[in-house]
Amino acid sequence: MRVTSISSVPAVERSPSILGGAMIIGGTIVGAGMFSLPVIMSGLWFYGSVAVLLFAWFCTLHSGLMILEANLNYREGASFATITGDLLGRGWSRLNGLSIVFVLYTLTYAYISASGSVLHHTAQTFGLELSSRAGGLGFTLLVAFIVWLSTTAVSRMTTLVFGAKILAFFLTFGGLLGHVQSTTLLNLNSGDNHYWPYLLVTLPFCLTSFGFHGNVPSLMKHYGKDPQRIRACLVGGTLIALALYLVWMLCSMGNIPRDAFKDIAQRGGNIDALISALGSQLNSANVDLLLTFFSNFAVACSFLGVTLGLFDYLADVLGFDDSPIGRLQTAAITFAPPTLCGLLWPEGFLHAIGFAGLAATLWAVITPALLARASRKRFGSPRYQVWGGTPMIVLVLFFGAICAVSHLLFVFDCLPVWR
Repeated sequence: MRVTSISSVPAVERSPSILGGAMIIGGTIVGAGMFSLPVIMSGLWFYGSVAVLLFAWFCTLHSGLMILEANLNYREGASFATITGDLLGRGWSRLNGLSIVFVLYTLTYAYISASGSVLHHTAQTFGLELSSRAGGLGFTLLVAFIVWLSTTAVSRMTTLVFGAKILAFFLTFGGLLGHVQSTTLLNLNSGDNHYWPYLLVTLPFCLTSFGFHGNVPSLMKHYGKDPQRIRACLVGGTLIALALYLVWMLCSMGNIPRDAFKDIAQRGGNIDALISALGSQLNSANVDLLLTFFSNFAVACSFLGVTLGLFDYLADVLGFDDSPIGRLQTAAITFAPPTLCGLLWPEGFLHAIGFAGLAATLWAVITPALLARASRKRFGSPRYQVWGGTPMIVLVLFFGAICAVSHLLFVFDCLPVWR
């Protein structure tokens, strides 16, 4: 009888779990950007906010699936630069590339700013001193190290932090839900009951708040050409994000009166201002502490997901290999510019989120719809095709166009804002 040693038996390679991919998507979406939603949507208020969030989720999910549809016709690891250049031409590829870099760098800067603000607030909670700049720099170096290691390291860390964030979420918002006042949620004590004039200003922020599109090529690199598993990751991750957003809107708008958001907006809409407002309304040190922990986890998840997308995009465009030295070069280019901006302008969170929404309309909504259309004409999209045909492409294009116009009107002060 022959005895085979364990070491001689080939190891069975485990395929990545759908949960890990969904956590990357959900963790990328639900981050520091969620703290801007109640502030910017306070004019529209609760029921209008729910309707807009559902519409934005539907359109951004399908634009992400359109990226997947086109991406499946190319090699694993091919990014927007490769796909867009081949399907839409070099000129559009360059324009799209500029918008991708602008959005991902802007969001990275926003999360550096947010992490500094959150860590500063956290240190104050424990009676310590930590400047926003020092906190943002230290947090950025930690995230850069994790992204440098591998996509698997990001997936595992995101799963861990996202799980902790969900636990903190339910602990925090379980208490907040118990304090929701129907008169506050329905805005019964306010003399101003005009809501829909504030609709357009919310759209670019909602688009940014469902930003995960830079991670679709990363998922195909992680899972291979398996559209059903990647689709499950996108649907699962975005649904988790949508559910958390709806609960967050209920908790914030059910505890903070509509008029009080004007003061939060005038203070720049920073995370610590919103946390302080909730804490003062409830007069609870425990809620303030839990909110502080939750905000740390939220920033960490979003930071990891966004920088992973930027990292993989730059590696593909610049031709850096996957060796430790190559990844170190990519990490330096990924993190150095936004870190410098974060040190120079540490309070730019809300403005950065808004401008990211403008550029995101091109590469996260308009370009995916055009890619799906071109891919079907050239390849027929044999591996996977998003349902809805041409009408779905038109709907996604309409959403992108109206988001872009809305932000331009907002920049030129042509839209009513609740402030």
